[in-house]
Amino acid sequence: MSKKAVVLYSGGLDSTTCMAIARAEGFDPYPMSFAYGQRHSVELEKAAQYAPRVGAVEHQVVEVDLRRIGGSALTSDLEVPKGRAIDETIPVTYVPARNTIFLSFALGWAEVLGAFDIYIGVNALDYSGYPDCRPEYIAAFETMANLATKAAVEGTGRYRIHTPLIDLSKAEIIRRGRELGVDYALTHSCYDPTADGLACGACDSCRLRLKGFAEAGEKDPVAYASGSKPE
Repeated sequence: MSKKAVVLYSGGLDSTTCMAIARAEGFDPYPMSFAYGQRHSVELEKAAQYAPRVGAVEHQVVEVDLRRIGGSALTSDLEVPKGRAIDETIPVTYVPARNTIFLSFALGWAEVLGAFDIYIGVNALDYSGYPDCRPEYIAAFETMANLATKAAVEGTGRYRIHTPLIDLSKAEIIRRGRELGVDYALTHSCYDPTADGLACGACDSCRLRLKGFAEAGEKDPVAYASGSKPE
């Protein structure tokens, strides 16, 4: 018998793979996406297209305006870095407390649904150095979830935060997604796409994605802007 799982789902490569894994592990996925004041809506549009294809039971899109606090190139007028050296420095595309905010909404919905499993596609290997993608952060949030909810305190169940991608390279994520039938043409990863939705090819997210496809021996099926130089 399938169980319910809330899946944080942006419409990007990682979260789409994560949702396919949740389903493969026997869960009925309840994806939750966020219109949080990000620079564009391309990912959300892809999420709406893809969610029904992987058996989403109900797809929630939550509106929370993080542009009101800014502090990130994704939620303000700061410029998105292009072609920078990707190292352990936390870049300006980090959105303050984003995963904590998102996981908190997911936890609330999970409690209402009677679900005790939450999936998030964080990755601590091929990523841009965000502090809320680390294993120790996920462990701390899981501990908090089991202290802060009526269901856990009353012993109905214990919450688990699943991070199936956390130790995988981008190439390994892509290979796993292919095994599960993920159509990566219906995903979007670019931080700063063109007005017609083409990926820039130069931001951290594009470069990590392109590197992953190259290492997986594949060509990225999404379109890139003319003049961009995919690696």
